[in-house]
Amino acid sequence: MDSILVTGNGPLSGQIPIAGAKNACLTLMPATLLSEEPLTLTNAPRLSDIKTMTALLQSLGAEVSALQDGQVIAMSSHNLTSHVADYDIVRKMRASNLVLGPLLARFGQAVVSLPGGCAIGARPMDLHVEGLEALGAEIELKDGYLHAKTSGGLKGAVHEMRFASVGATENIVMAATLAKGTTVLKNAAREPEIVDLVECLRKMGAQISGEGSSTIEIQGVDRLHGATHQVVTDRIELGTYMLAPAICGGEVELLGGRMRLVESFAAKLDAAGISVTETDKGLKVARKNGRVTSVDVVTEPFPGFPTDLQAQMMALMCTVEGVSVLEERIFENRFMHAPELVRMGANIEVHGGTATVTGVERLKGARVMATDLRASVSLILAGLAAEGETTVSRVYHLDRGYEHVVRKLEGVGAKIERIKSE
Repeated sequence: MDSILVTGNGPLSGQIPIAGAKNACLTLMPATLLSEEPLTLTNAPRLSDIKTMTALLQSLGAEVSALQDGQVIAMSSHNLTSHVADYDIVRKMRASNLVLGPLLARFGQAVVSLPGGCAIGARPMDLHVEGLEALGAEIELKDGYLHAKTSGGLKGAVHEMRFASVGATENIVMAATLAKGTTVLKNAAREPEIVDLVECLRKMGAQISGEGSSTIEIQGVDRLHGATHQVVTDRIELGTYMLAPAICGGEVELLGGRMRLVESFAAKLDAAGISVTETDKGLKVARKNGRVTSVDVVTEPFPGFPTDLQAQMMALMCTVEGVSVLEERIFENRFMHAPELVRMGANIEVHGGTATVTGVERLKGARVMATDLRASVSLILAGLAAEGETTVSRVYHLDRGYEHVVRKLEGVGAKIERIKSE
């Protein structure tokens, strides 16, 4: 397996282009199943998860082509041959469950394996099932597969989710676009990726309002047509690279970044002594003066602090003055990066869903192992600030969510290389 070698070498300077959002693109791709006409996505990220979703859609009979070095994805579902999302593909990535709502809406039936993905806690499907059942679907679990069908098509309804789940919101909204009548989804998730999905669905002819708030209203239509849509900027990649100059010093401009995508995160950086300013091209990040100070973090659904930036923020807090407390409220088992940071000299104590981090003067390079996607990049960030060499193994996790990490960090002066396995 490949590894990444990082050598701490001081401040960074320059620009880093931010890709289209992985989580948005993985949501937008299944929307092709809602229409017979072509759907084209631009600003697509080039990641292994995108290849997995491509394989899943192709297994259903959809035509999917990667153009312009993968930054454009052209899709057509005019001649689907299957409504079964097989375990061998779905197990690789939890976002595969997003084909359930579209297949059910267009064809009245779907058989979808329970999903896989990161080992950071249970990702139950109960909220998806409850929402689709509210629209009239009949769903049962047999042999690890959800068997879903409708009698006479989906019908609009008022449904309040027990938890503001992003994936369930996306599945229910897509299904409701072709349901008869009006659907009102309460306690909906508010993430930018959902707003992006709704903008795309609206271009396809859907009638939706309220995206970005906790109540989304969908007026069902008979059919959706084709469209071209640009994938929103990846706010998690943006936040990750905002931490690079925070942890190393220097000044970096993140091209394509927008404050509205990372307001709560940027507010925490500001409190820690890091300046974030919006420019014509993106966001410029630099330390305000001297050493960064500790801040406490609680992960929350958008617009709160993102769980997907918790590991990276912990890497920064390992190097600051003072004691910080990071509380994880979204996923259990999401502090697996902490023992690896301790190997680098960090002072971290984990009790349940809370980690207490006491900043140290300097981290030290070590051999560490990535346990999941966000943990992998947190170890790279820590390596940038460490004394000596850090080798991060099992970086296949990284390829699921970050394109060209080495190239992007090298471009701002980091000393980093990918070591190919024998």
